[in-house]
Amino acid sequence: MIPLIAAEDWKRKPVSLHLEVEKVVSSIVRNVSEYGDRALFRYTRELDGVQLSTIRVPASKLEEAWMGSKPSWRRVFQAAADNIRRYHLRQQRESWYVDDGDDVRLGQRILPVDRAGLYVPGGTAAYPSSVLMTAIPAQVAGVGSIHLASPPGPSGLPHPEIMAAAYMLEIKNVYAVGGAQAIAALAFGTESIPRVDKIVGPGNAYVTAAKKLVFGHVNIDSLAGPSELVVLADQTGRADWIAHDLIAQAEHDPEASAILVSPEMEVAEAVCDALQELSVDLPRSDIAAAALREHGAAIVTDSMDKAIDIVNRIAPEHLELMVADPWEMLERVHNAGAVFMGSWSPEVVGDYYAGPNHVLPTGGTARFASALGVDDFVKRQSVIKYSQQRLERTASDIALMARSEGLEGHARSAESRISTNE
Repeated sequence: MIPLIAAEDWKRKPVSLHLEVEKVVSSIVRNVSEYGDRALFRYTRELDGVQLSTIRVPASKLEEAWMGSKPSWRRVFQAAADNIRRYHLRQQRESWYVDDGDDVRLGQRILPVDRAGLYVPGGTAAYPSSVLMTAIPAQVAGVGSIHLASPPGPSGLPHPEIMAAAYMLEIKNVYAVGGAQAIAALAFGTESIPRVDKIVGPGNAYVTAAKKLVFGHVNIDSLAGPSELVVLADQTGRADWIAHDLIAQAEHDPEASAILVSPEMEVAEAVCDALQELSVDLPRSDIAAAALREHGAAIVTDSMDKAIDIVNRIAPEHLELMVADPWEMLERVHNAGAVFMGSWSPEVVGDYYAGPNHVLPTGGTARFASALGVDDFVKRQSVIKYSQQRLERTASDIALMARSEGLEGHARSAESRISTNE
């Protein structure tokens, strides 16, 4: 089901550019920015097959979704939310100030963005866990105005579990709109949806293209691609558990990648055999099979050192360390969005429940990017309070630097205060 590949033969598949998608999205974004709600109604009718009566979801519908959810669902999602909040509370930063002598004070203020836009995929499938993973860091950051957009189903409303999760987190601004048109609405504002400062959340190629297009008018978290899992295994890795984890990754999407890297040929062969056996009766077996066939691999190396080199080259969204000493191995892993330590830490615990965020860098961007977190919803504001004494002492230095760059006006700005005071 997945090919066995020697380390020297493995290459990352090139990223498709989706030029046609970007062309379609450009038109959608332009029309939403110009025509507002009218464009949202039109695109929801044409693309989703839903005739909306209203874009904003009434508060009564959010409460109704919560009350209609099963007690077991409420208990589990509340427990997951508690875990996520507790983890993200540790990411909070504080403003600081330092006295630098001569009555000079320097500092940095940490301020939340005013408005955050959350995009949660939905429609026929539900991802209420994404409500938790995007909203809770924003709340911990202190964002005062949170706006959530999710595609409507046939009822004209987002999926009930998405609405229930929003109600649980006391998110009152929920909109039944999805796709590129939702991103455009959050970026530029419409009659029903206010313009936000930051848009976060995963989506399909159209959502990603829209986020790319509106960046600059509004900030975004990332340009997410298909989901990824790499399992690094030594001889202690259980083949059936590894196979289950690769299948769990593959059932996301036909474009998802699920890769085993190991210096142990016996482990790689056993995993390939287990994949054949375990994927047969999955409800989404066709999707998983396509992903494993097109984007899966079992990469066999001649040493653990080379295996780690490959992991760092891939820079995966998710990395499982199915090895005897995962903590020792962790020190050698530089590029991964989230790392799952040992055989009792399957990726699925991070997807839903453990607490760290499941919105992670994809496509090799873990080389320079990080998981969604509280920092994504705050700004760092520099504060400078100089004194007469310090400026008199340093104005000539400042003027010299300004003139070295050909900026005479800058130089005179510093010097004028000294000459005026003499």
